[in-house]
Amino acid sequence: MSDKRMLIIGMVWPEPTSSAAGTRMIQLVTLFIDEGYAVFFASAASKSEFSFNLTEIGITELPITLNDASFDRLTAEINPSIVLFDRFMIEEQYGWRITETCPDALKILDTEDLHFLRRDRQHALNSTSNSKPLSDTAKREIASILRCDMSLIISEYEIQLLQDQYRIDATLLYYLPFLENKINQEHISAWRSFEDRTGFVFIGNFLHEPNWHTTQFIKTKIWPELRRKHPDAGMHIYGAYTSQKVTQLHNPKERFYVHGRAGHAQETIQQHRVLLAPIQFGAGVKGKFIDAMQTGTPSVTTDIGAESMSGKLPWPGAIENEPQRFIESAAKLYKDKASWMQAQQNGIRIINERYDSELFSKAFIAAVNILFAQLVTHRNQNFLGQILKMNTLNSSKYMALWIEEKNKNKTP
Repeated sequence: MSDKRMLIIGMVWPEPTSSAAGTRMIQLVTLFIDEGYAVFFASAASKSEFSFNLTEIGITELPITLNDASFDRLTAEINPSIVLFDRFMIEEQYGWRITETCPDALKILDTEDLHFLRRDRQHALNSTSNSKPLSDTAKREIASILRCDMSLIISEYEIQLLQDQYRIDATLLYYLPFLENKINQEHISAWRSFEDRTGFVFIGNFLHEPNWHTTQFIKTKIWPELRRKHPDAGMHIYGAYTSQKVTQLHNPKERFYVHGRAGHAQETIQQHRVLLAPIQFGAGVKGKFIDAMQTGTPSVTTDIGAESMSGKLPWPGAIENEPQRFIESAAKLYKDKASWMQAQQNGIRIINERYDSELFSKAFIAAVNILFAQLVTHRNQNFLGQILKMNTLNSSKYMALWIEEKNKNKTP
């Protein structure tokens, strides 16, 4: 067995065809496989028909059981040099076990996005109060960041927020965006032309609350007027896990079409001329815009939707927060080929200058190696994290052991 072993504990089995989080996870594991790591992926979740077959890319799949000592025996046998937690809830569940069984393993938290930021924004959208007390989710997620050696943050805004507002030491945070292939002329020549596309599109996993809210917003605030401006166009909604509350919005008379899961997101998006995403709350960066830019599809979104994605580069379309201006920008982009082509060029620049995997992969691996070499010093300097680790280990450990004993004593 390789000396370089990585254990990933997943909240779910990755589904890259269902969500950006699934795509992100495959990008990460591929990066470590390319560096010669033997990668093990463990999850207590059930697989779905859309779960990625990790064994095909050389990963060992390990189904595990919650609150069970078998996990300790498994990790001791693997003896990983790196453990990656898929979101803070997983670190809460398994972090103390890793501390006990593999104390020398480098612990990395992949936040995906800051869950507390997304929930706080959703709460603010529905609240009339201006007070912003620190939520329980924020306390839990920040505590998880402090307990880990490195936390991967996908958004520059979130890095700044954690440092400025929550005083998290910069040495605990690492900016790692989506790792994309550079767009070259071969890709561009394969894109559908302006004339060969029709209609507007929105796509998103409907287990993710911001996508459901955005679909409702398009249906009620955007589409009634936009369809009058473009009576030849339809509004096409795609997404994994489309529930009945989503499908009931399907209305051909209004040219509002709910199609359900897209077989291939990028191929589906580029059938249409403009992606609409008037996102009202959320966090992180949005995979739907990466897919749009990778297919030369301009988009119209909000400040929240575009947050941290383009840096100082112009957006590939328009950013509008007010519904009427959003509608006007979408209508112009749909009919004005020159504006559409310029937006497409903007997207190419963003992918190539901000998401090209070659800009980040080697630097990230180098940072991991440096952290390995300085791990004892790094942990000693993170004194607050050591305190949280000690207290959390004790509280989580005894709760888990109590649950384990209770499960043993259940009547068959």
